[in-house]
Parts: sequence; structure tokens; C-alpha cells
Amino acid sequence: MSHSAIQTIMNHRSIRKFKDKKLTEEQIQTIVEAAQMASTSSYVMAYTIIGVTDERIKEKLAAISGQTYVQNNGHLFVFCGDLHRTEQLGSLEDREQMQQSLASPEQFIVMTVDAALASQNAAIAAEDLGLGICYLGSLRNDVYQVSELLQLPERVVPLFGMAVGYPDHEPEQKPRLPIDVIYHKNHYQPFEHQLPFIKDFDKQLHSYYEKRKQNNRNDNWSKQMIRKFSIPTRMDVGSFLHEKNINNQAD
Repeated sequence: MSHSAIQTIMNHRSIRKFKDKKLTEEQIQTIVEAAQMASTSSYVMAYTIIGVTDERIKEKLAAISGQTYVQNNGHLFVFCGDLHRTEQLGSLEDREQMQQSLASPEQFIVMTVDAALASQNAAIAAEDLGLGICYLGSLRNDVYQVSELLQLPERVVPLFGMAVGYPDHEPEQKPRLPIDVIYHKNHYQPFEHQLPFIKDFDKQLHSYYEKRKQNNRNDNWSKQMIRKFSIPTRMDVGSFLHEKNINNQAD
């Protein structure tokens, strides 16, 4: 990997305000082709990328997400896990034989990882082009409606979106957990070994939130995680996957 590529990665930050300027078809094609060059499990390429240009659909997706930049951006991509295409390749007899595997938790993991790897390639390519990006897990606020809007067939799941465009602000870069928390040698390190580093990180993040230009507040990482997982969210995703005949063996 070139020094410039590493520099692009290390400079990443989420952009949530974009200039009113659309991406060119050449830029879109470059980003998608970069996504396609990501590693893929068993060459399945178990994902589909939907570029949303219809403003009516974008408006509805923005309402689902609660985020204006889902509509106001240079281009909106939606990354979907996709096993529909694979299933359709076979004869009726082939499809019957494939059912158990296609519905397995393992293949759900495969489609999710494939889409995530592709999306990160897309993100790096976009940023290397001087653009900004923001991942949009908020599209899962109503997976049923997103699936309907995008006309997704069986075994296709909307995983997340990505807003891309020309940045119209310069947000500070948000700190990350220390490497001693994320990277463990040879075996998983007990939480007690991680805790001192997490406490130091909480102090660092508290200072970041106090000093940043917008939305400053009294907060830290530990408090955020406890709040987040204390309130169940998007609990309909499981039933949605079941109806799409994905991950059914987990029942």
C-alpha cells in the first residue's frame, strides 16, 4: 500500500454536510469498480450496490433515517447483502438443493462481510478522489420500508447506506480506542487488562467532546456504550431476515 493510500485512510472522518454538487458518472463508476476489487468469500460477491438518484426515494430514505444528509449529498449508495442472484443461477432442482445453505447463518455472515469489505474500498476510493463519506446504518430503522422502496427480492437485505459528496464542513477527527484495547496478541486479553486503557480513552474523549466546535458535551465512550445497549433498537431486523429466508437456522 502506498504512503498516499495510508494517509487517506488515516485522515478519515465522517462528513455530514455536503455541497450541492452531484458526482459525475465517472466518479461513481470509479468508486463502484474500487468496491468490486475488495476480497470476497469463495468468489461469491454476495452484495449489490444500489445508487439512489430518484429524489422522491431519497426523501423517503432520509425520513426513515432521520438524517438530512441521506437526501442532501453528491450521491447515495445503498449496500445490500445479496444471495438472490446466486440462487437464481440454478435449475429448480439446484435451487431446492441450495435452500439449506442459502438460509444458513454462515451465508448471512458471508454476505455481510462481502458488502462491508466492498464498502470500505468504496469509501477509500471516494476519499482519495477528494470526496467525503458517511456510513448510514440508520437505514435499518425501517428495513421493511427500505426493502419496499428499493424493490428488493427475496434473499436481498439492505445493510447500510453511504452518502458521498463534496465536503461542506471540516469536522474534527474523532479519537479511536487505543491499539492495546483493539489488538490482542495470541489470545483474547481479559477485560481487566483492557480497562486502564479504556479509562484513559474515556478521559481523552471527554476532552474531545468538551473542546470540539459543534455539539460539545459532557460525555465519554463508556457512558455512550451503556446508553446505547440499554435501549433495544431495530428489533424487527430478525423477523425481516426470517421473511427474506436468510439466517433461518438461527431459530
